[in-house]
Amino acid sequence: MTTSPAMRPEPSSRSGFDPRRPHHWIAFGFGSGLAPRAPGTVGTLAAIPLYLVASTLAWPIYLSLLILFILVGVWACERAARDLGEKDPSAIVWDEWVGFLLTMIAAPTGWPWILAGFLLFRLFDIWKPWPISVADQRVGGGLGIMLDDLIAGALAAIPLALAAWWLSP
Repeated sequence: MTTSPAMRPEPSSRSGFDPRRPHHWIAFGFGSGLAPRAPGTVGTLAAIPLYLVASTLAWPIYLSLLILFILVGVWACERAARDLGEKDPSAIVWDEWVGFLLTMIAAPTGWPWILAGFLLFRLFDIWKPWPISVADQRVGGGLGIMLDDLIAGALAAIPLALAAWWLSP
């Protein structure tokens, strides 16, 4: 059964989101990147439920899932950015989702750790110290979109892991 052109969903004129394209659903963080303000922050918040589910998995499975999300993200973000005609559109937030999951890779469970991971990741993602800024400026395409957030996630994971080690009995 086909639908008439009038019945097909159209891309959002504001964001360029096209619900007919699966890679848009992924790259836009299942719609969380469509937030009118602070889409990166909203996208990171939207990743928390995924983290809560993933955090119950054995560490090798968590790591495998993270690698899968990175590979899918490079593909989806590349295609969505190309569709939108921009290098790294703010509505693309899958990189925040995966960066947050990387931040939390060795964190203890519990809401204080989730809050700390969220704040650390957002700090590094917004501040973009070296080497995040280098990746952001010099690497293009889907890999570039993902890489700066992966580095931010790795850098945020370090103080989180150190705090967990220091606070452990």
